[in-house]
Amino acid sequence: MKPKQNKYAKSPSAQGQQKSSTRRGNYGKEIRAASSAGFKQATSYIDELKNDVAAFFEINNTGQWSTMDVVENFDADDRKLKLMIQGLIGELHDEGRLTRLPDGRFQFNQNQNTILGKVEHVNTKFAFIVPQNVTRDRDNDIWIPAEDLGGAIDGDLVRVIAFSDSRQRGTRQMAKRIVGRVVSIAERGKPEIVGTLERHGNQVFVTPDSRRIYHDILIPADKLGGASENEKVLVRLTKYPESDDRDGYFEGEVTSILGLAGDNDTEMHAILAEFGLPVEFPAEVEKESEEIPVEIDEAEFARRRDFRTTTTFTIDPVDAKDFDDALSVKYLDNGTYEIGIHIADVTHYVTPGTELEEEAYKRATSVYLVDRVVPMLPEKLSNGVCSLRPNEDKLTFSAVFEMNDEGKISKEWFGRTAIHSDRRFSYEEAQDILNAGEGDFVKELTLLNGLAHKLRDERFRNGAINFETPEVRFKLDENGVPLAVIPKVRQDTNKLIEEFMLLANKRVAEFVMRLSKGDEANTMVYRVHEGPDEDRLRVFSEFARRLGYKLNVDDTHLSRSMNKFMEQIEGKPEQGMLSQLAVRTMSKARYSTEDLGHFGLAFARYSHFTSPIRRYPDMMAHRLLQHYLDKGRSVDREALEARCKHASDREKVAAEAERASIKYKQVEFMSRMPKDMEFAGVIAGVTEFGFFVEIPENSCEGLVRMQDLTDDFYEYDKDNYRIIGRKSKKMYTFGDAVTVRVKEANLARRSIDFALISDNAKTAEAGWEGSNRDSDSRSGGGRSRRSDSPIDQSQRNAARGRKAANTSASATAGSRSKAVGSETKRTKGASPKGQNRRGGRGK
Repeated sequence: MKPKQNKYAKSPSAQGQQKSSTRRGNYGKEIRAASSAGFKQATSYIDELKNDVAAFFEINNTGQWSTMDVVENFDADDRKLKLMIQGLIGELHDEGRLTRLPDGRFQFNQNQNTILGKVEHVNTKFAFIVPQNVTRDRDNDIWIPAEDLGGAIDGDLVRVIAFSDSRQRGTRQMAKRIVGRVVSIAERGKPEIVGTLERHGNQVFVTPDSRRIYHDILIPADKLGGASENEKVLVRLTKYPESDDRDGYFEGEVTSILGLAGDNDTEMHAILAEFGLPVEFPAEVEKESEEIPVEIDEAEFARRRDFRTTTTFTIDPVDAKDFDDALSVKYLDNGTYEIGIHIADVTHYVTPGTELEEEAYKRATSVYLVDRVVPMLPEKLSNGVCSLRPNEDKLTFSAVFEMNDEGKISKEWFGRTAIHSDRRFSYEEAQDILNAGEGDFVKELTLLNGLAHKLRDERFRNGAINFETPEVRFKLDENGVPLAVIPKVRQDTNKLIEEFMLLANKRVAEFVMRLSKGDEANTMVYRVHEGPDEDRLRVFSEFARRLGYKLNVDDTHLSRSMNKFMEQIEGKPEQGMLSQLAVRTMSKARYSTEDLGHFGLAFARYSHFTSPIRRYPDMMAHRLLQHYLDKGRSVDREALEARCKHASDREKVAAEAERASIKYKQVEFMSRMPKDMEFAGVIAGVTEFGFFVEIPENSCEGLVRMQDLTDDFYEYDKDNYRIIGRKSKKMYTFGDAVTVRVKEANLARRSIDFALISDNAKTAEAGWEGSNRDSDSRSGGGRSRRSDSPIDQSQRNAARGRKAANTSASATAGSRSKAVGSETKRTKGASPKGQNRRGGRGK
């Protein structure tokens, strides 16, 4: 049996068919060179050789190989090299990475060496596998060429081999990637897919809405479920392509008709279905909610601290329907103030073991699409019983602080309360009163605003980072058609509410910790945010420097420097893009029982307590706080951690659905613009296939494709985030101002293509030479030679080599071998890595 054609087992070529004696002497020199370079260099050489041997077994994972097979594969004619390889095979066996068979041959131990991960199929040509059960680090995602996905699609849980020598490859331009191959599918992630029904001749297909599903789905005539052409449908997949059939097809059956494509309700329901989000509550959940009494028993008031006579009000968005937080103000005789932060007491109504509880846990969060809310709790609770509506008695869970004029806390109290809200403010109404200095509760609003400024200043002095990414809202007509896209403006009243919610969340977490008994810390649900990845931050810092901004990424100065950077970009055309890129350098906030602190807020301890109507972790925090107030001992951490992970996962899905609805409405809005209308934009991103342009006035983003730039042949300079014309040296880079018009607005794919009208492009520096040139890139002006992936040429060759495993040894395969050999000669290491080391004759 022949090893697969790859860089470890090459096809015969003119070079490969030479006598081995010709190469033996050269390889012996390589070994001697490595030995003379010293122990460290020799150790590095052996480590790399071990990775090469391991990778041979990983790539040829179904084969069974004797030590002499491997020696011959590597053309190891030198006695020392033979002994090295035999010894390394023994090491790999001792480590459990290889299995020894009864006849003395070895085989890759798939059970021990595979990694469980989820597929993110980001491109038709490649995907990433995100390892499960670890904190995500994108640098450790595993790159898989499409032909090695083994029939897996986006969202599937798979087992993958990560090739041992992946990190040995890489170039100056490309980050070194872990490369691998899917060996089995553990669990299908998307049994149902949303798409539009289309007819091609006598066959009917569904074109998926998801931009990460690249195959149409064939629907047999008897599986249409009454659906017609151009309707949005939900399809259950019944047949997947074979693992080795890249061009295979899917089959499915229509399970639900969502409506006519393009209709607002249809599209919003399609987005919910695409992300597996519910539209309605189960009947038993609705039944339980309807049985909850609206009236509050007087005995319940007696069990609580009563704030019903204290001045209390809510401040929320103008279109809010659920009010889960309120503020109260009381002036004390000693000159200080009693500030109450009152949160809807959801857990009084939703108790463990009920259908309501299970549904709340399952959903874990409310989802806010452009034109609707998919609540975590049924409407009777979210908009009625639990909502802190004005002029109604309500049950709450409160954090109450005695504060002075400087915002310093002298006393605090936590517990269950009752309130009666005197007024419901929108942010705009409250801001108008602050601006005018007169109106309802102007004295209380002015006090709270002053205290919020003090709290905010202290937070930034302690190292908090001011991340304010731009958000938009839409003005819709009665049919949901977008009439305008309006950037949201954050005013003092927004920040006022934010500061007091942050205060409550922080102090609740600290209070629970102080209630710990002995050495055992109380288990709590925390909102954690770990520090940024140093390498990613330095890359961003260098990028900002090229745009004229200074960002010091020293640990001791990071927050101060980041805030200064945010001030520098405020009001600039590139503000939105740079602030979003800055956020991406940071870790993602998540829920955990680990007390890791919150880097962005500069809090040593932080929880989520203030939004139990829309977030399940807040319900968990309420129950834990009451448990510890009742003198309970620390609860089981493991079970709680599983719930935290579930909540984090659901939060991510909700955020993706919300972004999809915003993107859809932006595309719909732009599709309604006059065809010849021009927009001033800013280049927001540069890729090998073009550059993205953002329209600052409405935050809509679209792509100017490289193939549409016909005045020159443009090349992608990844290091400097730009594309450059080969002849003219004309340069388009991040932050450049351009003028565009809409070329195509694709609602189905939620994407916009722009045509470039004018620009102020500069010329690249003298002496710049494209680093991506090859013989294939000389055809036709304006077309991009698209790279397959963010990895180097040797990795692409390795992927192609694996694909060639099913073909006969040919001149083509031979040329691939040469390409690999020439690439590896450029790799620095303890000794040169030539054809002998990397491949061999092929068995």
